[in-house]
Amino acid sequence: MPHISLEEHLPGITGLLEYRLDTAYPIRDLTQILLRGESTLTQAERELIATVVSAGNECKFCTAAHTAAADILLGECNTTQMVLHDLENAPVSDKMKVLLEIARNVQISGKRVSPSIIEKAKSLGATDLEIHDTVLIAALFCLYNKYVDGLASITPNDPAFYQTLGNKIVNQGYLRSPQLIKKS
Repeated sequence: MPHISLEEHLPGITGLLEYRLDTAYPIRDLTQILLRGESTLTQAERELIATVVSAGNECKFCTAAHTAAADILLGECNTTQMVLHDLENAPVSDKMKVLLEIARNVQISGKRVSPSIIEKAKSLGATDLEIHDTVLIAALFCLYNKYVDGLASITPNDPAFYQTLGNKIVNQGYLRSPQLIKKS
């Protein structure tokens, strides 16, 4: 049961964003820029960062939603599961493994991102922009995870819901649907 009155048909962060549109717009815009904007990191890699952080924060809604999006973008589900449970052997580049390690450190505390892990990422080809965006995506998802769980928004249990949501994220992005904009 949510801690505040939310639309029951809008679970997770969606209901929270609709609750306060003036804060939702900048949140949606930033998410669109970071996860769908131009980047040398693929959309799937950026979704993996969101997934790893959300899983570390034990946010079931965000973990399920971004796992679904990453799986759709990757065209399979093995990679996401390996990234979550066996990163060392996951079928991602060594650079991506270190960026995911940076994201996990941010999820625990930004102060855990050490000069040595940054140097390791750079030695594997990570650019300053990729490091910046990894840290910002990780920090942003910490906010989202705490937002969703801190207000106890509705978290569906049906895996089909997350598959549908993952498709929506991949195909429509993070901006508010034009049909909803006309209604408000």
